[in-house]
Amino acid sequence: MKIFKFFLLISFTFFFLYGCGVIPKELQFWRPGEAKVEKESPLYELMQRAERSFQRGQYDLAYQYYEEIKNKYPGTPEAVLAELRLADTKFWEGSYLEAITLYEEFEKFYPNNEAIPYVIFQIGTCYYKLRQTLDRDPTYAKKAIETYQRLLQTYPNNPYTLEAKKRIAELRELLAQHELYVAKFYSKIKYYRAAYKRLLYLVETYPETYAAKYATGLLEKYYRLALKETEELNAGVKKDFFGGLVP
Repeated sequence: MKIFKFFLLISFTFFFLYGCGVIPKELQFWRPGEAKVEKESPLYELMQRAERSFQRGQYDLAYQYYEEIKNKYPGTPEAVLAELRLADTKFWEGSYLEAITLYEEFEKFYPNNEAIPYVIFQIGTCYYKLRQTLDRDPTYAKKAIETYQRLLQTYPNNPYTLEAKKRIAELRELLAQHELYVAKFYSKIKYYRAAYKRLLYLVETYPETYAAKYATGLLEKYYRLALKETEELNAGVKKDFFGGLVP
């Protein structure tokens, strides 16, 4: 479809604008001149209103228009594009979990559509946006990595490759720092065996990170402390992490 070919052409430029929160008017994903509907027809006018609202950042209004297009004109290229735009409106208003659901639905129903690399990238970016600081739950960071890796494996020549790789490296560093944070927490409360295990996991899983290089320097120290803790546990001097005594 010409609509999606044009969409993919400019989406590479589009993702660099994620932080700005406003879509420039010149970025037209749907060009009236390429529409397969008659000018001034109800569908044409509706699509015009939807795109204009979307570009102005009026995402609630745009969502309503796209939903109307989807429901009133099923099977048309504009209806398919409207389904994708429903996800985009949620993404740009910051409702990332809702956007993920809509992007995943689009991928499910249109697995061969030429916009799928963009869709997968957007799913990964939603998780990327939802990532938390190193002292919090790393689930979203892990899901972002998984999604970007799926994009790279399935579509190795996609236009988002460089950005996806860059974000994977950034997220792996975040996850490594999370493991280091947890290890230091265990060390602080004097559960050195748990701390040592987290350091080992960090070094083995994220060897290329700065956190791994730092953790490597702590391994010998934490190993000695873990051995001492094991002796105390076996002697019944110290309780294990869950409050029990090791026989």
